Amino acid sequence: MNFILGIILSFVTVLVLAFIPFIGIKVADLQLVFGVIIPYTAMTIFLVGVVGRILLWSFSPVPFRIPTTAGQQKSFPWIKHSKMENPAGAAGVFFRMLLEVLLFRSLFRNSTMEFREGPRVTYEWEKWLWLSAILFHYAFAVVLIRHLRFFTQPVPGFVTLIESLDSFMQVGIGPLPGLMLPGMYLSGVVLLAAAAYLFLRRVYIPTVRYISLPTDYFPLFLIIGIATTGILMRYLLKVDVVSVKEMMLGLVTFHPVLPKGIGVLFYMHLFLVCCLFAYFPFSKLVHMAGIFLSPTRNMANNNRFVRHVNPWNYPVKVHTYEEYEEEFREKMIEAGIPVEKE
Repeated sequence: MNFILGIILSFVTVLVLAFIPFIGIKVADLQLVFGVIIPYTAMTIFLVGVVGRILLWSFSPVPFRIPTTAGQQKSFPWIKHSKMENPAGAAGVFFRMLLEVLLFRSLFRNSTMEFREGPRVTYEWEKWLWLSAILFHYAFAVVLIRHLRFFTQPVPGFVTLIESLDSFMQVGIGPLPGLMLPGMYLSGVVLLAAAAYLFLRRVYIPTVRYISLPTDYFPLFLIIGIATTGILMRYLLKVDVVSVKEMMLGLVTFHPVLPKGIGVLFYMHLFLVCCLFAYFPFSKLVHMAGIFLSPTRNMANNNRFVRHVNPWNYPVKVHTYEEYEEEFREKMIEAGIPVEKE
């Protein structure tokens, strides 16, 4: 029942967050608060929080070489070395990190263990988790790139290209003859579907459900809310795009303006985005920056041919064997213990 309580708590929290700007705009007319103050505050928290986490991680001492290994370490010339799975130099680490960041290679290799009848233990490739993670992250990246058209003037060519590729599908016709509905952005639909799958996976799989906390459900509901409000604005409840761009350009150039006629749905969407940005540095989502500072990924495994000294070692006076033998040589000879020097 604890997981049900966590789901309900996270869902209600996001629902309350979505209706805060609805009440603030409709009742109190707080456009300045939700259109200027909160976005600047959220972005400040995001930048300061992420930079602070990166600095904290970068100054954390890592005295030992602890890379995750999944292949043969470099040793003798006649033993084949797994350069990608167990890199011994900077080049191997670079390509390993590249595949990790772009293709989630460690997640691609992930497997799940199950007990079947017999009893017997079976291992199955977690292909659906890897696929949903790839779709989720790339769809999120495309959505962020598409939204650059609201923050730039003129719009960069690569943004226009990605937007055209993302909206090549034309679904249905409009309410009037000859009027077509806007092109469907695949990234928005894929983002929503992938986030929904990741949520259902946490609910359906008992082992994942057992370790899931409200802090795992909250960002998923938050992203689902952002995607849902964005899809509603594009296909059902229209907003004044020209006014939205004017407002966004004002925020970016630090000359904020508050155009009239922007619907309350946009402020709900913007407020949820601000909540996500402000929550980002204090959540598991910050792994986006942490992956580059993970010692299990960014280190070469060269322990066999490079001596690594722990900088935390307390300086102590050592008693070498030569000193030991010099001190106890006569007693060692009397006891019949062999010595190096007679």
